[in-house]
Amino acid sequence: MTRPTGFAAYITVTAAYWAFMLTDGALRMLVLLHFHTLGFSPVQLAYLFVLYEIAGVVTNLSAGWIAARFGLTSTLYAGLTLQIIALLALTQLNPLWSVSFSVVFVMLVQGLSGVAKDLAKMSSKSAVKILAPSEGGGLFRWVALLTGSKNAVKGCGFLLGAVLLAVLGFVPSVLTMAAILFAILIGVILGMPAGLPVGRKDAKFSEVFSKNRNINWLSAARLFLFGARDVWFVVGIPIYFYAVLSDGSEAGNRTAFFMIGTFMAVWTILYGIVQGWAPRILNATARTEAGMLAQAKRWVAMLIVVPALLAGLVSVSAEPSNVLTATIVLGLLVFGGIFAVNSALHSFLILNFTDAKRVTMDVGFYYMANAAGRLVGTVLSGLTYQLGGLALCLATAALMIGLSWVGVSQLRTRERQGIAA
Repeated sequence: MTRPTGFAAYITVTAAYWAFMLTDGALRMLVLLHFHTLGFSPVQLAYLFVLYEIAGVVTNLSAGWIAARFGLTSTLYAGLTLQIIALLALTQLNPLWSVSFSVVFVMLVQGLSGVAKDLAKMSSKSAVKILAPSEGGGLFRWVALLTGSKNAVKGCGFLLGAVLLAVLGFVPSVLTMAAILFAILIGVILGMPAGLPVGRKDAKFSEVFSKNRNINWLSAARLFLFGARDVWFVVGIPIYFYAVLSDGSEAGNRTAFFMIGTFMAVWTILYGIVQGWAPRILNATARTEAGMLAQAKRWVAMLIVVPALLAGLVSVSAEPSNVLTATIVLGLLVFGGIFAVNSALHSFLILNFTDAKRVTMDVGFYYMANAAGRLVGTVLSGLTYQLGGLALCLATAALMIGLSWVGVSQLRTRERQGIAA
């Protein structure tokens, strides 16, 4: 079987994206756990990631135009470079700084990391539309493989970050990741084959805003879907588990770090594996576009049930117990599996609805909505946990998934919209 044109470029971009997401997951866990042990409140912890998500909104909105103007390789190289700078900047943290100054400094560094991540993500996802074979469900298979493997790698990054913090400490861990990512960047620059398009000088920023009804509704659905995940994932569940697992001693903290990192890693790896299997789970090659839209509506409806049931269970429980904790873990793993299918469907639909001429613009706009959802979820994660604990985090997630269902229900086939397939 011959490889499709551009396969080598796709593999190189994917490998670079894997390396980036490994450091991204590890960095998030390092920052969250390190500052929690310094006494930061849930809301302060959420603040650390707010600029990261705001930067994602702005970056995705402009990255599509940047890639159209200067080419996809330029945005990929820029993303890797900015992540290295962000890692090195974090090594300059001074324990003598005030809490307020430390929060602001980390917010700025995380903002830079957010720019880096979304430049790399947009480059990789856009490459799939351009390089994937069009026949035999090739687009869904390639995007599911990229997205699923990326999330599995990010899950390994969560565990890596927790282990590095426990073994090496904060600064040596960050320096190690910067050195690894620098080596990857050099390798990618030297080894990048042909296959990705160069920029076009006539690209206008106004083209970023989509006039396609489906892309706008899908973007809204994506916003609420990822907000529903991050409202419990970013701050709520790690701090809940820390309260259950740690007795406050150094040994207890190490155990809690490892267990939290393990859960976050397993959840994200499972999420990535299911994403990769999504074409088989849905029998995607045998489905029409209308069938895929029906599946998207069905799977998001299924997802609402899980956080709603968990919220009810946590709210009626007098205090944490081993049985309750095990039930929460199992429920959130189920959530991850169903969420992964929803995410894979969205990733396919955005590339299905756009065309090669607008791909970077539409993907950038769509991931701008994705970043906006993470931003809303991040802020609500700290706020809802502080106001109502894990139960309120999960109840808010159920509400946001309901809003995502509304967006998905508005999608129409290209034929009904009068758009050529």
